[in-house]
Amino acid sequence: MGKLDGKVAVITGATSGMALATAKLFVQEGAYVFITGRRQDVLDAAVKEIGANVTGVRGDASNLDDLDHLYETVRKSGKRIDILFASAGTGQFASIMDVTPEQFDTTFNLNARGTLFTVQKALPLFNDGGAIILNGTIAASQGHPAFGVYGGSKAALRIFAQTWVNELKDRKIRVNVLSPGMTDTPAIATVLTPNMKAQFEQKIPRGEIGKSEEIATTALFLASSDSSYVNGVELYVDGGTMAARY
Repeated sequence: MGKLDGKVAVITGATSGMALATAKLFVQEGAYVFITGRRQDVLDAAVKEIGANVTGVRGDASNLDDLDHLYETVRKSGKRIDILFASAGTGQFASIMDVTPEQFDTTFNLNARGTLFTVQKALPLFNDGGAIILNGTIAASQGHPAFGVYGGSKAALRIFAQTWVNELKDRKIRVNVLSPGMTDTPAIATVLTPNMKAQFEQKIPRGEIGKSEEIATTALFLASSDSSYVNGVELYVDGGTMAARY
């Protein structure tokens, strides 16, 4: 028996890293998953890696037409949604002196606006008693230089979750924010030098950065009945980084 037997999950931005690891784990635990990605070749590779019980839908979560296409694909399959992991996001880093309107718009359009409409457009297909997970970051609770726009766009997810649990309470739909700390993903690996990685690890009480699979197991917890009494929270998955920030 899997923890998600018979469930249907939608995971946006799931072609690599944490979201792909989550999609793979959800399928292993009995779910059928719909995943999205912007590049067809990368999406096809992710579907092949997951292997079974998966449909890939090309699209950008900041594009409302693409979101409509995603949910029309779900509807035409005859399935309804039990779990939504709104994971698609982007980060452009610049100080207050350097940030441009284009950087601001790109970041907020995907991380805040895109997340909101990813959830809104899913609701007509959502089963009562389902679970929504928003992909946050500990950068939304820390004042790292050059992270202001990125952190601000993700901080919006906290109040989204706290508001939506009240707006959706009659349907018993839970909404939580999963906020990872520094995690070893393909995207991070392209920009993190060994020296930079060592500096980050010094700030983490456990002494090493996270793995995508550790984020996936936390997403599984929030998606399953194991977290039935967890609602409207922001869960830091960071090896103790937030506790050590002072």
